[in-house]
Amino acid sequence: MPVKKLTEGNLSYLHRFQKLEFGLLLANSLKWLFFSAILGAIVGSASALFLVALNFVTDYREQNQWIIIFLPLAGLLIGLAYHYWGKEVVKGNNLLIEELQSPKNIIPIIMAPLIFLGTIITHLFGGSAGREGTAVQIGGAFADQFTKVFKLKPRDRKIILICGISAGFASVFGTPLAGAVFGLEVFVIGSVMYTAILPSLITAVIADYACKAWGVGHTHYSISIVPQMDMINLLLSLGAGIIFGLAARSFSALNHGLSQVFSKIKYPPLRPFAGGLILIGIIFLLGTTRYIGLGIPVISESFNQQEPYYTFAIKLFLTALTLSAGFKGGEVTPLFFIGATLGSFLSIFVPLPVGLLAGMGFVAVFSGAANTPLACIFMGVELFGAECGIYIGLACVMSYLFSGHTGIYRSQTIGSAKHLLLKRHQFLS
Repeated sequence: MPVKKLTEGNLSYLHRFQKLEFGLLLANSLKWLFFSAILGAIVGSASALFLVALNFVTDYREQNQWIIIFLPLAGLLIGLAYHYWGKEVVKGNNLLIEELQSPKNIIPIIMAPLIFLGTIITHLFGGSAGREGTAVQIGGAFADQFTKVFKLKPRDRKIILICGISAGFASVFGTPLAGAVFGLEVFVIGSVMYTAILPSLITAVIADYACKAWGVGHTHYSISIVPQMDMINLLLSLGAGIIFGLAARSFSALNHGLSQVFSKIKYPPLRPFAGGLILIGIIFLLGTTRYIGLGIPVISESFNQQEPYYTFAIKLFLTALTLSAGFKGGEVTPLFFIGATLGSFLSIFVPLPVGLLAGMGFVAVFSGAANTPLACIFMGVELFGAECGIYIGLACVMSYLFSGHTGIYRSQTIGSAKHLLLKRHQFLS
């Protein structure tokens, strides 16, 4: 946009505008504080209910592992529900991203109960999935109802959708800063929508507070040893970040590839049924439930001891299989598992503390897979403390660069190439 030269005429207009600016900003802030308070309370409360239900079914499954044999039938049930009642919302997070990029239709409220129940059923019967997708879709579905109720303009609809995404992410992980930035960053690679920064942050903070007000807590992780940064540790962090980026790239590629395989089954409800049959076969061959569900115990373990080389690989495959077959949940917590256990394993070769490498992998693999480096840096600082911030930042940025221009969200568009080399050679428009 060309810079206008200041003249006596437009300088006079600027002075008049500045007198009105404070009032306009105050009115706009109060408007979004009103929306944010309501939306944050709703989404935070929904996340609290979801987390309680998720903990309940996880405990029940671990105490009654025979229930896993019904995983194919559970998949069929989820497939039928989406086939007959949820065709409009089957894209999940990608639908939210598409509506942010090119607004068309109000997101049906049925997205919220369908993803809620679909995720609970997936975890109850032993699927390997996460929880952020559920919270984000619940947040987005509730948020878009504000468009209809308050007759919001298209520009405000984008902002309210971002607020819903931020609220869901913040409340399900207990990371309001990361949640706010995730909503701003996720829908266009290499771009952040700063016009929504205030409402996004307010909604994320209120949603996180609302979730905690119901007495629902979050898992705490700690990194006990953080060495002083020097040139050797900087290079080690950059190298580890590259490996985390390649892991993220592998997960995304496998997920997309398996989705194409399952798409050959013409009747959609049979896809999770078939996937369920394969999953229970693998689970019984492994002889353990260590790799299904969220995998929180293994994540916590990886901060204190070295994990075998195959731990992250098994989780990567089972999660890609679960989600590509049509089971519901999210990718993020499994990506935490993959990254933390991979980082823990790398401590055999990389002379950095095992807890630090686990923490770096925890957020860096997610950074590369979701193409959201800023949100992941904030998340690392919120979860592990500012002391490891430089290590977290280096790992997240390198993972983002080396994960490629595709990720777990297929509907993301490229706002800016990750590096100028591709732009120069016109591989990206």
